[in-house]
Amino acid sequence: QILFRKDRIGKMTNDGMLVAAMAPLLSSDIGILILLAIPLLSLASSLKLWDTLSLLLEFTTTSVPTIDVKLAAAESDDDGVTSKPDTSKKVQLRDPERKGFVQCYDPSTLQHLGEVPAMTKEDVDAICAKAAKAQKSWSRTTYAQRRLVMRTIQKYIVNHVEDICRVCTRDSGKPKVDALLGEVMTTCEKIRTINANGEEWLRRQYRPSGPMMMHKTAYVEYVPFGVLGVIAPWNYPFHNMLNHIISGLFSGNAVVSKCSEHTSWSSDYFGRIVKAALVECGHDPDIVQTVTGFGEAGSALVSSSYVDKIIFTGSPGVGRLVMEGCSKNLKPVILELGGKDPMVFCDDVKIKDVVPWAMRGCFQNCGQNCCGVERLFVYESIVTEFIDTVLPRVKGLRQGVPLKTCGSDGDVDCGAMVMDAQMDHIQALVDDAVSKGATLHCGGKRNDKLDGQFYVPTLLSGVTADMKISTEEVFGPIMCIVTVPNDDDEKCVEMINACSFGLGSSVYSASQKRGMKIGKQLRSGMFTVNDFGVNYLIQSLPFGGVGESGFDRFAGPEGLRACCLERSIVEDRIPGVRTTIPSPIDYPIDIRKGLPFGTSLVNLFYNESLLGKIKAIFGLIKYG
Repeated sequence: QILFRKDRIGKMTNDGMLVAAMAPLLSSDIGILILLAIPLLSLASSLKLWDTLSLLLEFTTTSVPTIDVKLAAAESDDDGVTSKPDTSKKVQLRDPERKGFVQCYDPSTLQHLGEVPAMTKEDVDAICAKAAKAQKSWSRTTYAQRRLVMRTIQKYIVNHVEDICRVCTRDSGKPKVDALLGEVMTTCEKIRTINANGEEWLRRQYRPSGPMMMHKTAYVEYVPFGVLGVIAPWNYPFHNMLNHIISGLFSGNAVVSKCSEHTSWSSDYFGRIVKAALVECGHDPDIVQTVTGFGEAGSALVSSSYVDKIIFTGSPGVGRLVMEGCSKNLKPVILELGGKDPMVFCDDVKIKDVVPWAMRGCFQNCGQNCCGVERLFVYESIVTEFIDTVLPRVKGLRQGVPLKTCGSDGDVDCGAMVMDAQMDHIQALVDDAVSKGATLHCGGKRNDKLDGQFYVPTLLSGVTADMKISTEEVFGPIMCIVTVPNDDDEKCVEMINACSFGLGSSVYSASQKRGMKIGKQLRSGMFTVNDFGVNYLIQSLPFGGVGESGFDRFAGPEGLRACCLERSIVEDRIPGVRTTIPSPIDYPIDIRKGLPFGTSLVNLFYNESLLGKIKAIFGLIKYG
């Protein structure tokens, strides 16, 4: 304020026009702060522009290597599996005659795909040790070197979209289009986002040091944890594996991924892609490792002394066991535990416009989505029209083998369920709902016309809070319609929040203001108005939930920083100017002067009264 005192404006410059322009700002303290902030904002903008230009130069001048990953017939050809479908019994991942291995099957055809090792604790510790050793050199790589690895992986992905989709389809039973949307597109966007923003997100963050420590510079730096242990689910085998490899590698960590025993076959191909990219770019491929096996292998990963943090995606029950395992060594953990995501259709929506979103939300990947729509809240005045409109669409869904093999043309909308046991769980929920008064319009059973693991797309209405299907995660092709009585927004919010899950949510209304008002009252980690699923395609946003949906986040700057230890750093701002301990409070403490001196110090910095600060100065002089 001394620099910009109003009575000195005329003396500061001879430029009357400049004075006239600045006078309104200089007439208030807020205006003065704005003027002082302009150079800082300009500096920030310049840094952002410099980052953009540097990335542009890097991307236009650096040649991206091309990698060659050899494919087996089952990976390169829809009809490349030679084994015959075994429809005589349910799939058994454990074969008594092949102990020490996990048996792999196509859930849609029941063809045997091969086997992978069922790793022991000793096996897991050994590969974690290799990853930890490789991480030491990887942590010293530059962001440009890490981006080149990411770009090499991405180049392979975009040139082999159908191969990756085919392998995902064969291992998890989803149609290729679902694999394209949920596996390939999301992974490419993750790489693009990390390459464009990752370095900025991990750059040291300067913090205000305060008046007492004005001679110090304070900042937070993000240091790699070391080895990240990832326990991935089976619903999206490619993306769930690559997702944390991308963020883990970019933040300087090694990544050891435990894939689900239900989708282990594809992990070999996906691992080969990443390792080939690392080798081609001149890095140790041991930085990335894959664990296969059953619960013992996952438990070994959690307890391994070489693993510094766990990222788990799965059910709340298993998540609690993982958290318990981590607690024994105070190991940090991220838990993403699924959801019962609501989709709301207010009374002012156009039915024909929202039905496609309901279909995609409920039946994408046969309903096997963490943030899929499990509860469809339709306002009372439109629920009959909505059911009449959506029912033919649900009945018309084509279900079958999603590849051109075993007599199928692969032209299907819904594929198979990854786990046979999941269909028993779904059936129990549907039967409970019907027994308590829900209306079953179609489906509600296994598809007995097909030999694989298929559950018929199902439509239930009249679902109420006393039904298990209202509170337990379904993870299947079920559209559950809940009627919102009297078109009451407040009642709708109350009904939605009665659930213990809280991952994602979406509200559709002709009034965005109304939709936002409803959405902001929902207890969920993510929300979107008049759209569905786009949160995850905006990879600058954190992904995660609340309650039974878990805690902490991945994606966005929050997720990337979660791969790091946040370390607070303080250093001298001016060389030679350092903190000293005043004699009254240095050991041995002067009992007569110590407390009055400290009291004066507190008043100098924290007493809002000018007179109090002046008295404090005299106190410091007196007792110092």
